[in-house]
Amino acid sequence: MSWCDSAAKTGKNIAVWWDMKDCPVPEGIDAHRVRPSIEGALKEQGYSGPVSITAYGDQKQTPDRLLRALSSTGVAVVHIRSESTCAVMYKDMVKWREDNPPPATMMIITNQMLDVFHWDLARLQQRTSYDLFLAYSVEPLARLFVYTRKNWLWKNILLGTTASVTSSSSDAVFYCKSCSLECLSLKSFKKHLSTEEHAIQEVLHPQPKQLISVTSKWGKNYAATPEYATAKIHVWWDMFDCPIPDGYDAHRVRPSLEGAFKELGYSGPVSITAFGDYKKTPKSHLHALSSTGIDVAHVIPEVIYSRMRNDIFKWQEDNPTPATMMIIFDEAKYVFGTSLALRAQQDNKYNLFWAYSFRPRAGF
Repeated sequence: MSWCDSAAKTGKNIAVWWDMKDCPVPEGIDAHRVRPSIEGALKEQGYSGPVSITAYGDQKQTPDRLLRALSSTGVAVVHIRSESTCAVMYKDMVKWREDNPPPATMMIITNQMLDVFHWDLARLQQRTSYDLFLAYSVEPLARLFVYTRKNWLWKNILLGTTASVTSSSSDAVFYCKSCSLECLSLKSFKKHLSTEEHAIQEVLHPQPKQLISVTSKWGKNYAATPEYATAKIHVWWDMFDCPIPDGYDAHRVRPSLEGAFKELGYSGPVSITAFGDYKKTPKSHLHALSSTGIDVAHVIPEVIYSRMRNDIFKWQEDNPTPATMMIIFDEAKYVFGTSLALRAQQDNKYNLFWAYSFRPRAGF
């Protein structure tokens, strides 16, 4: 286990964001069990740091007995209209990440990971990686881009611990997002939610209903950090999708790629593998590429995807991070997108670049 992994497991920062509408406390389960159940599930994975839990929901609809049980165990309760839950949860997650650099751990309890959170959160995880856990009452129908350490069914967490239930020594917190108001007692909180002033604030200052992406305007080509500035760089190039343009000197491929990296501060050794059909590639191109140290792998179009994929994963096994990868391939997002986002950038911390002959419809 690396120092970073150990620190994440024993560090003080474990934050849990809980969507109470998606994942309510099931009938027959004591709400006092929520905190010890979450802590128990994390401890089974080796995570023993103190846990902060924030529960989001329309608390006008939540029974007082349930809110009282949660607050008695130190769960922070947030009132938000149901249609704004995901957007507000995510905004709070982003702020927490800014204030709590890794090693640290996040847990999200929601059914909306696939439909709402996963793409933007996956990009955040690529830039700054946290240990991430997920719980849901309905399992996602497709594989997630975002890498998680473990996923649970919410009910299984609540039924899976024998930990004792104890009251929290900290003051309970109730928070109204619309009014930016914090209350320290359930009585004052419920009284506030019933006031005309609160109703007016919800109308005049509505919370966002759609997740506000914090990565949509990110540049694609990041300058090298010290860790990666002199690290190895390997390039996989699909010559079918991205052929050498007519009139372009093939001798310039290597220096052009190296120059592009150096402009971003990457000065490590560059190795390049070009995948193409020897029979259909001009001999002058083959000689020019090989003379500049580019390896040309003979392959036919029908098997290029599997050959490139196998070569990428074999290279990763032999070249641990820090290291940089580049793929020159029009369909990389659709052929490699999920596996590279999961394995290369979030889990294994590789830098990843992409070049193409035409701009794709969406980001990678």
